Amino acid sequence: MKVKVNDNVLVITGKYKGKQGKVLKTYPDDHRVIVEGVNIVHKHEKARRANDTSKIVTEEAPIDVSNVEVVCDKCGKATRVAHTVIDGKKVRICKKCGASLDKAYVKKVKAQQAAEEEAPKKRTRKRSKKAEEAAPETAPEGSKE
Repeated sequence: MKVKVNDNVLVITGKYKGKQGKVLKTYPDDHRVIVEGVNIVHKHEKARRANDTSKIVTEEAPIDVSNVEVVCDKCGKATRVAHTVIDGKKVRICKKCGASLDKAYVKKVKAQQAAEEEAPKKRTRKRSKKAEEAAPETAPEGSKE
């Protein structure tokens, strides 16, 4: 299944066509997903104790994974998911813009790029700085009187 929990998806068929939402839960064995705000059903709950009241509960029901497409964070379009291997790890990418869809991988890459750009300068101790400065001041060999 190419849809994961916390993905933003667009419903492409059915009663809720055109609606976007976040994937709350996946059922890979049944090829179904629960999307926030999509496929709302009403369930009647009977009072089980004397002090409880009966009520009608609304909740999201699962829909087939073939009825949704992942929405790319970068380009904002619904896209099919492609896979590629980057640094020895299989990563989901957008077929339209090529951006990574795996949020954990995106965070890791951004952290590495930030670390490379803002790498701290190599620190040297004051004593070693003084020693380096003092070394060139000594007279070169062969110039002794």
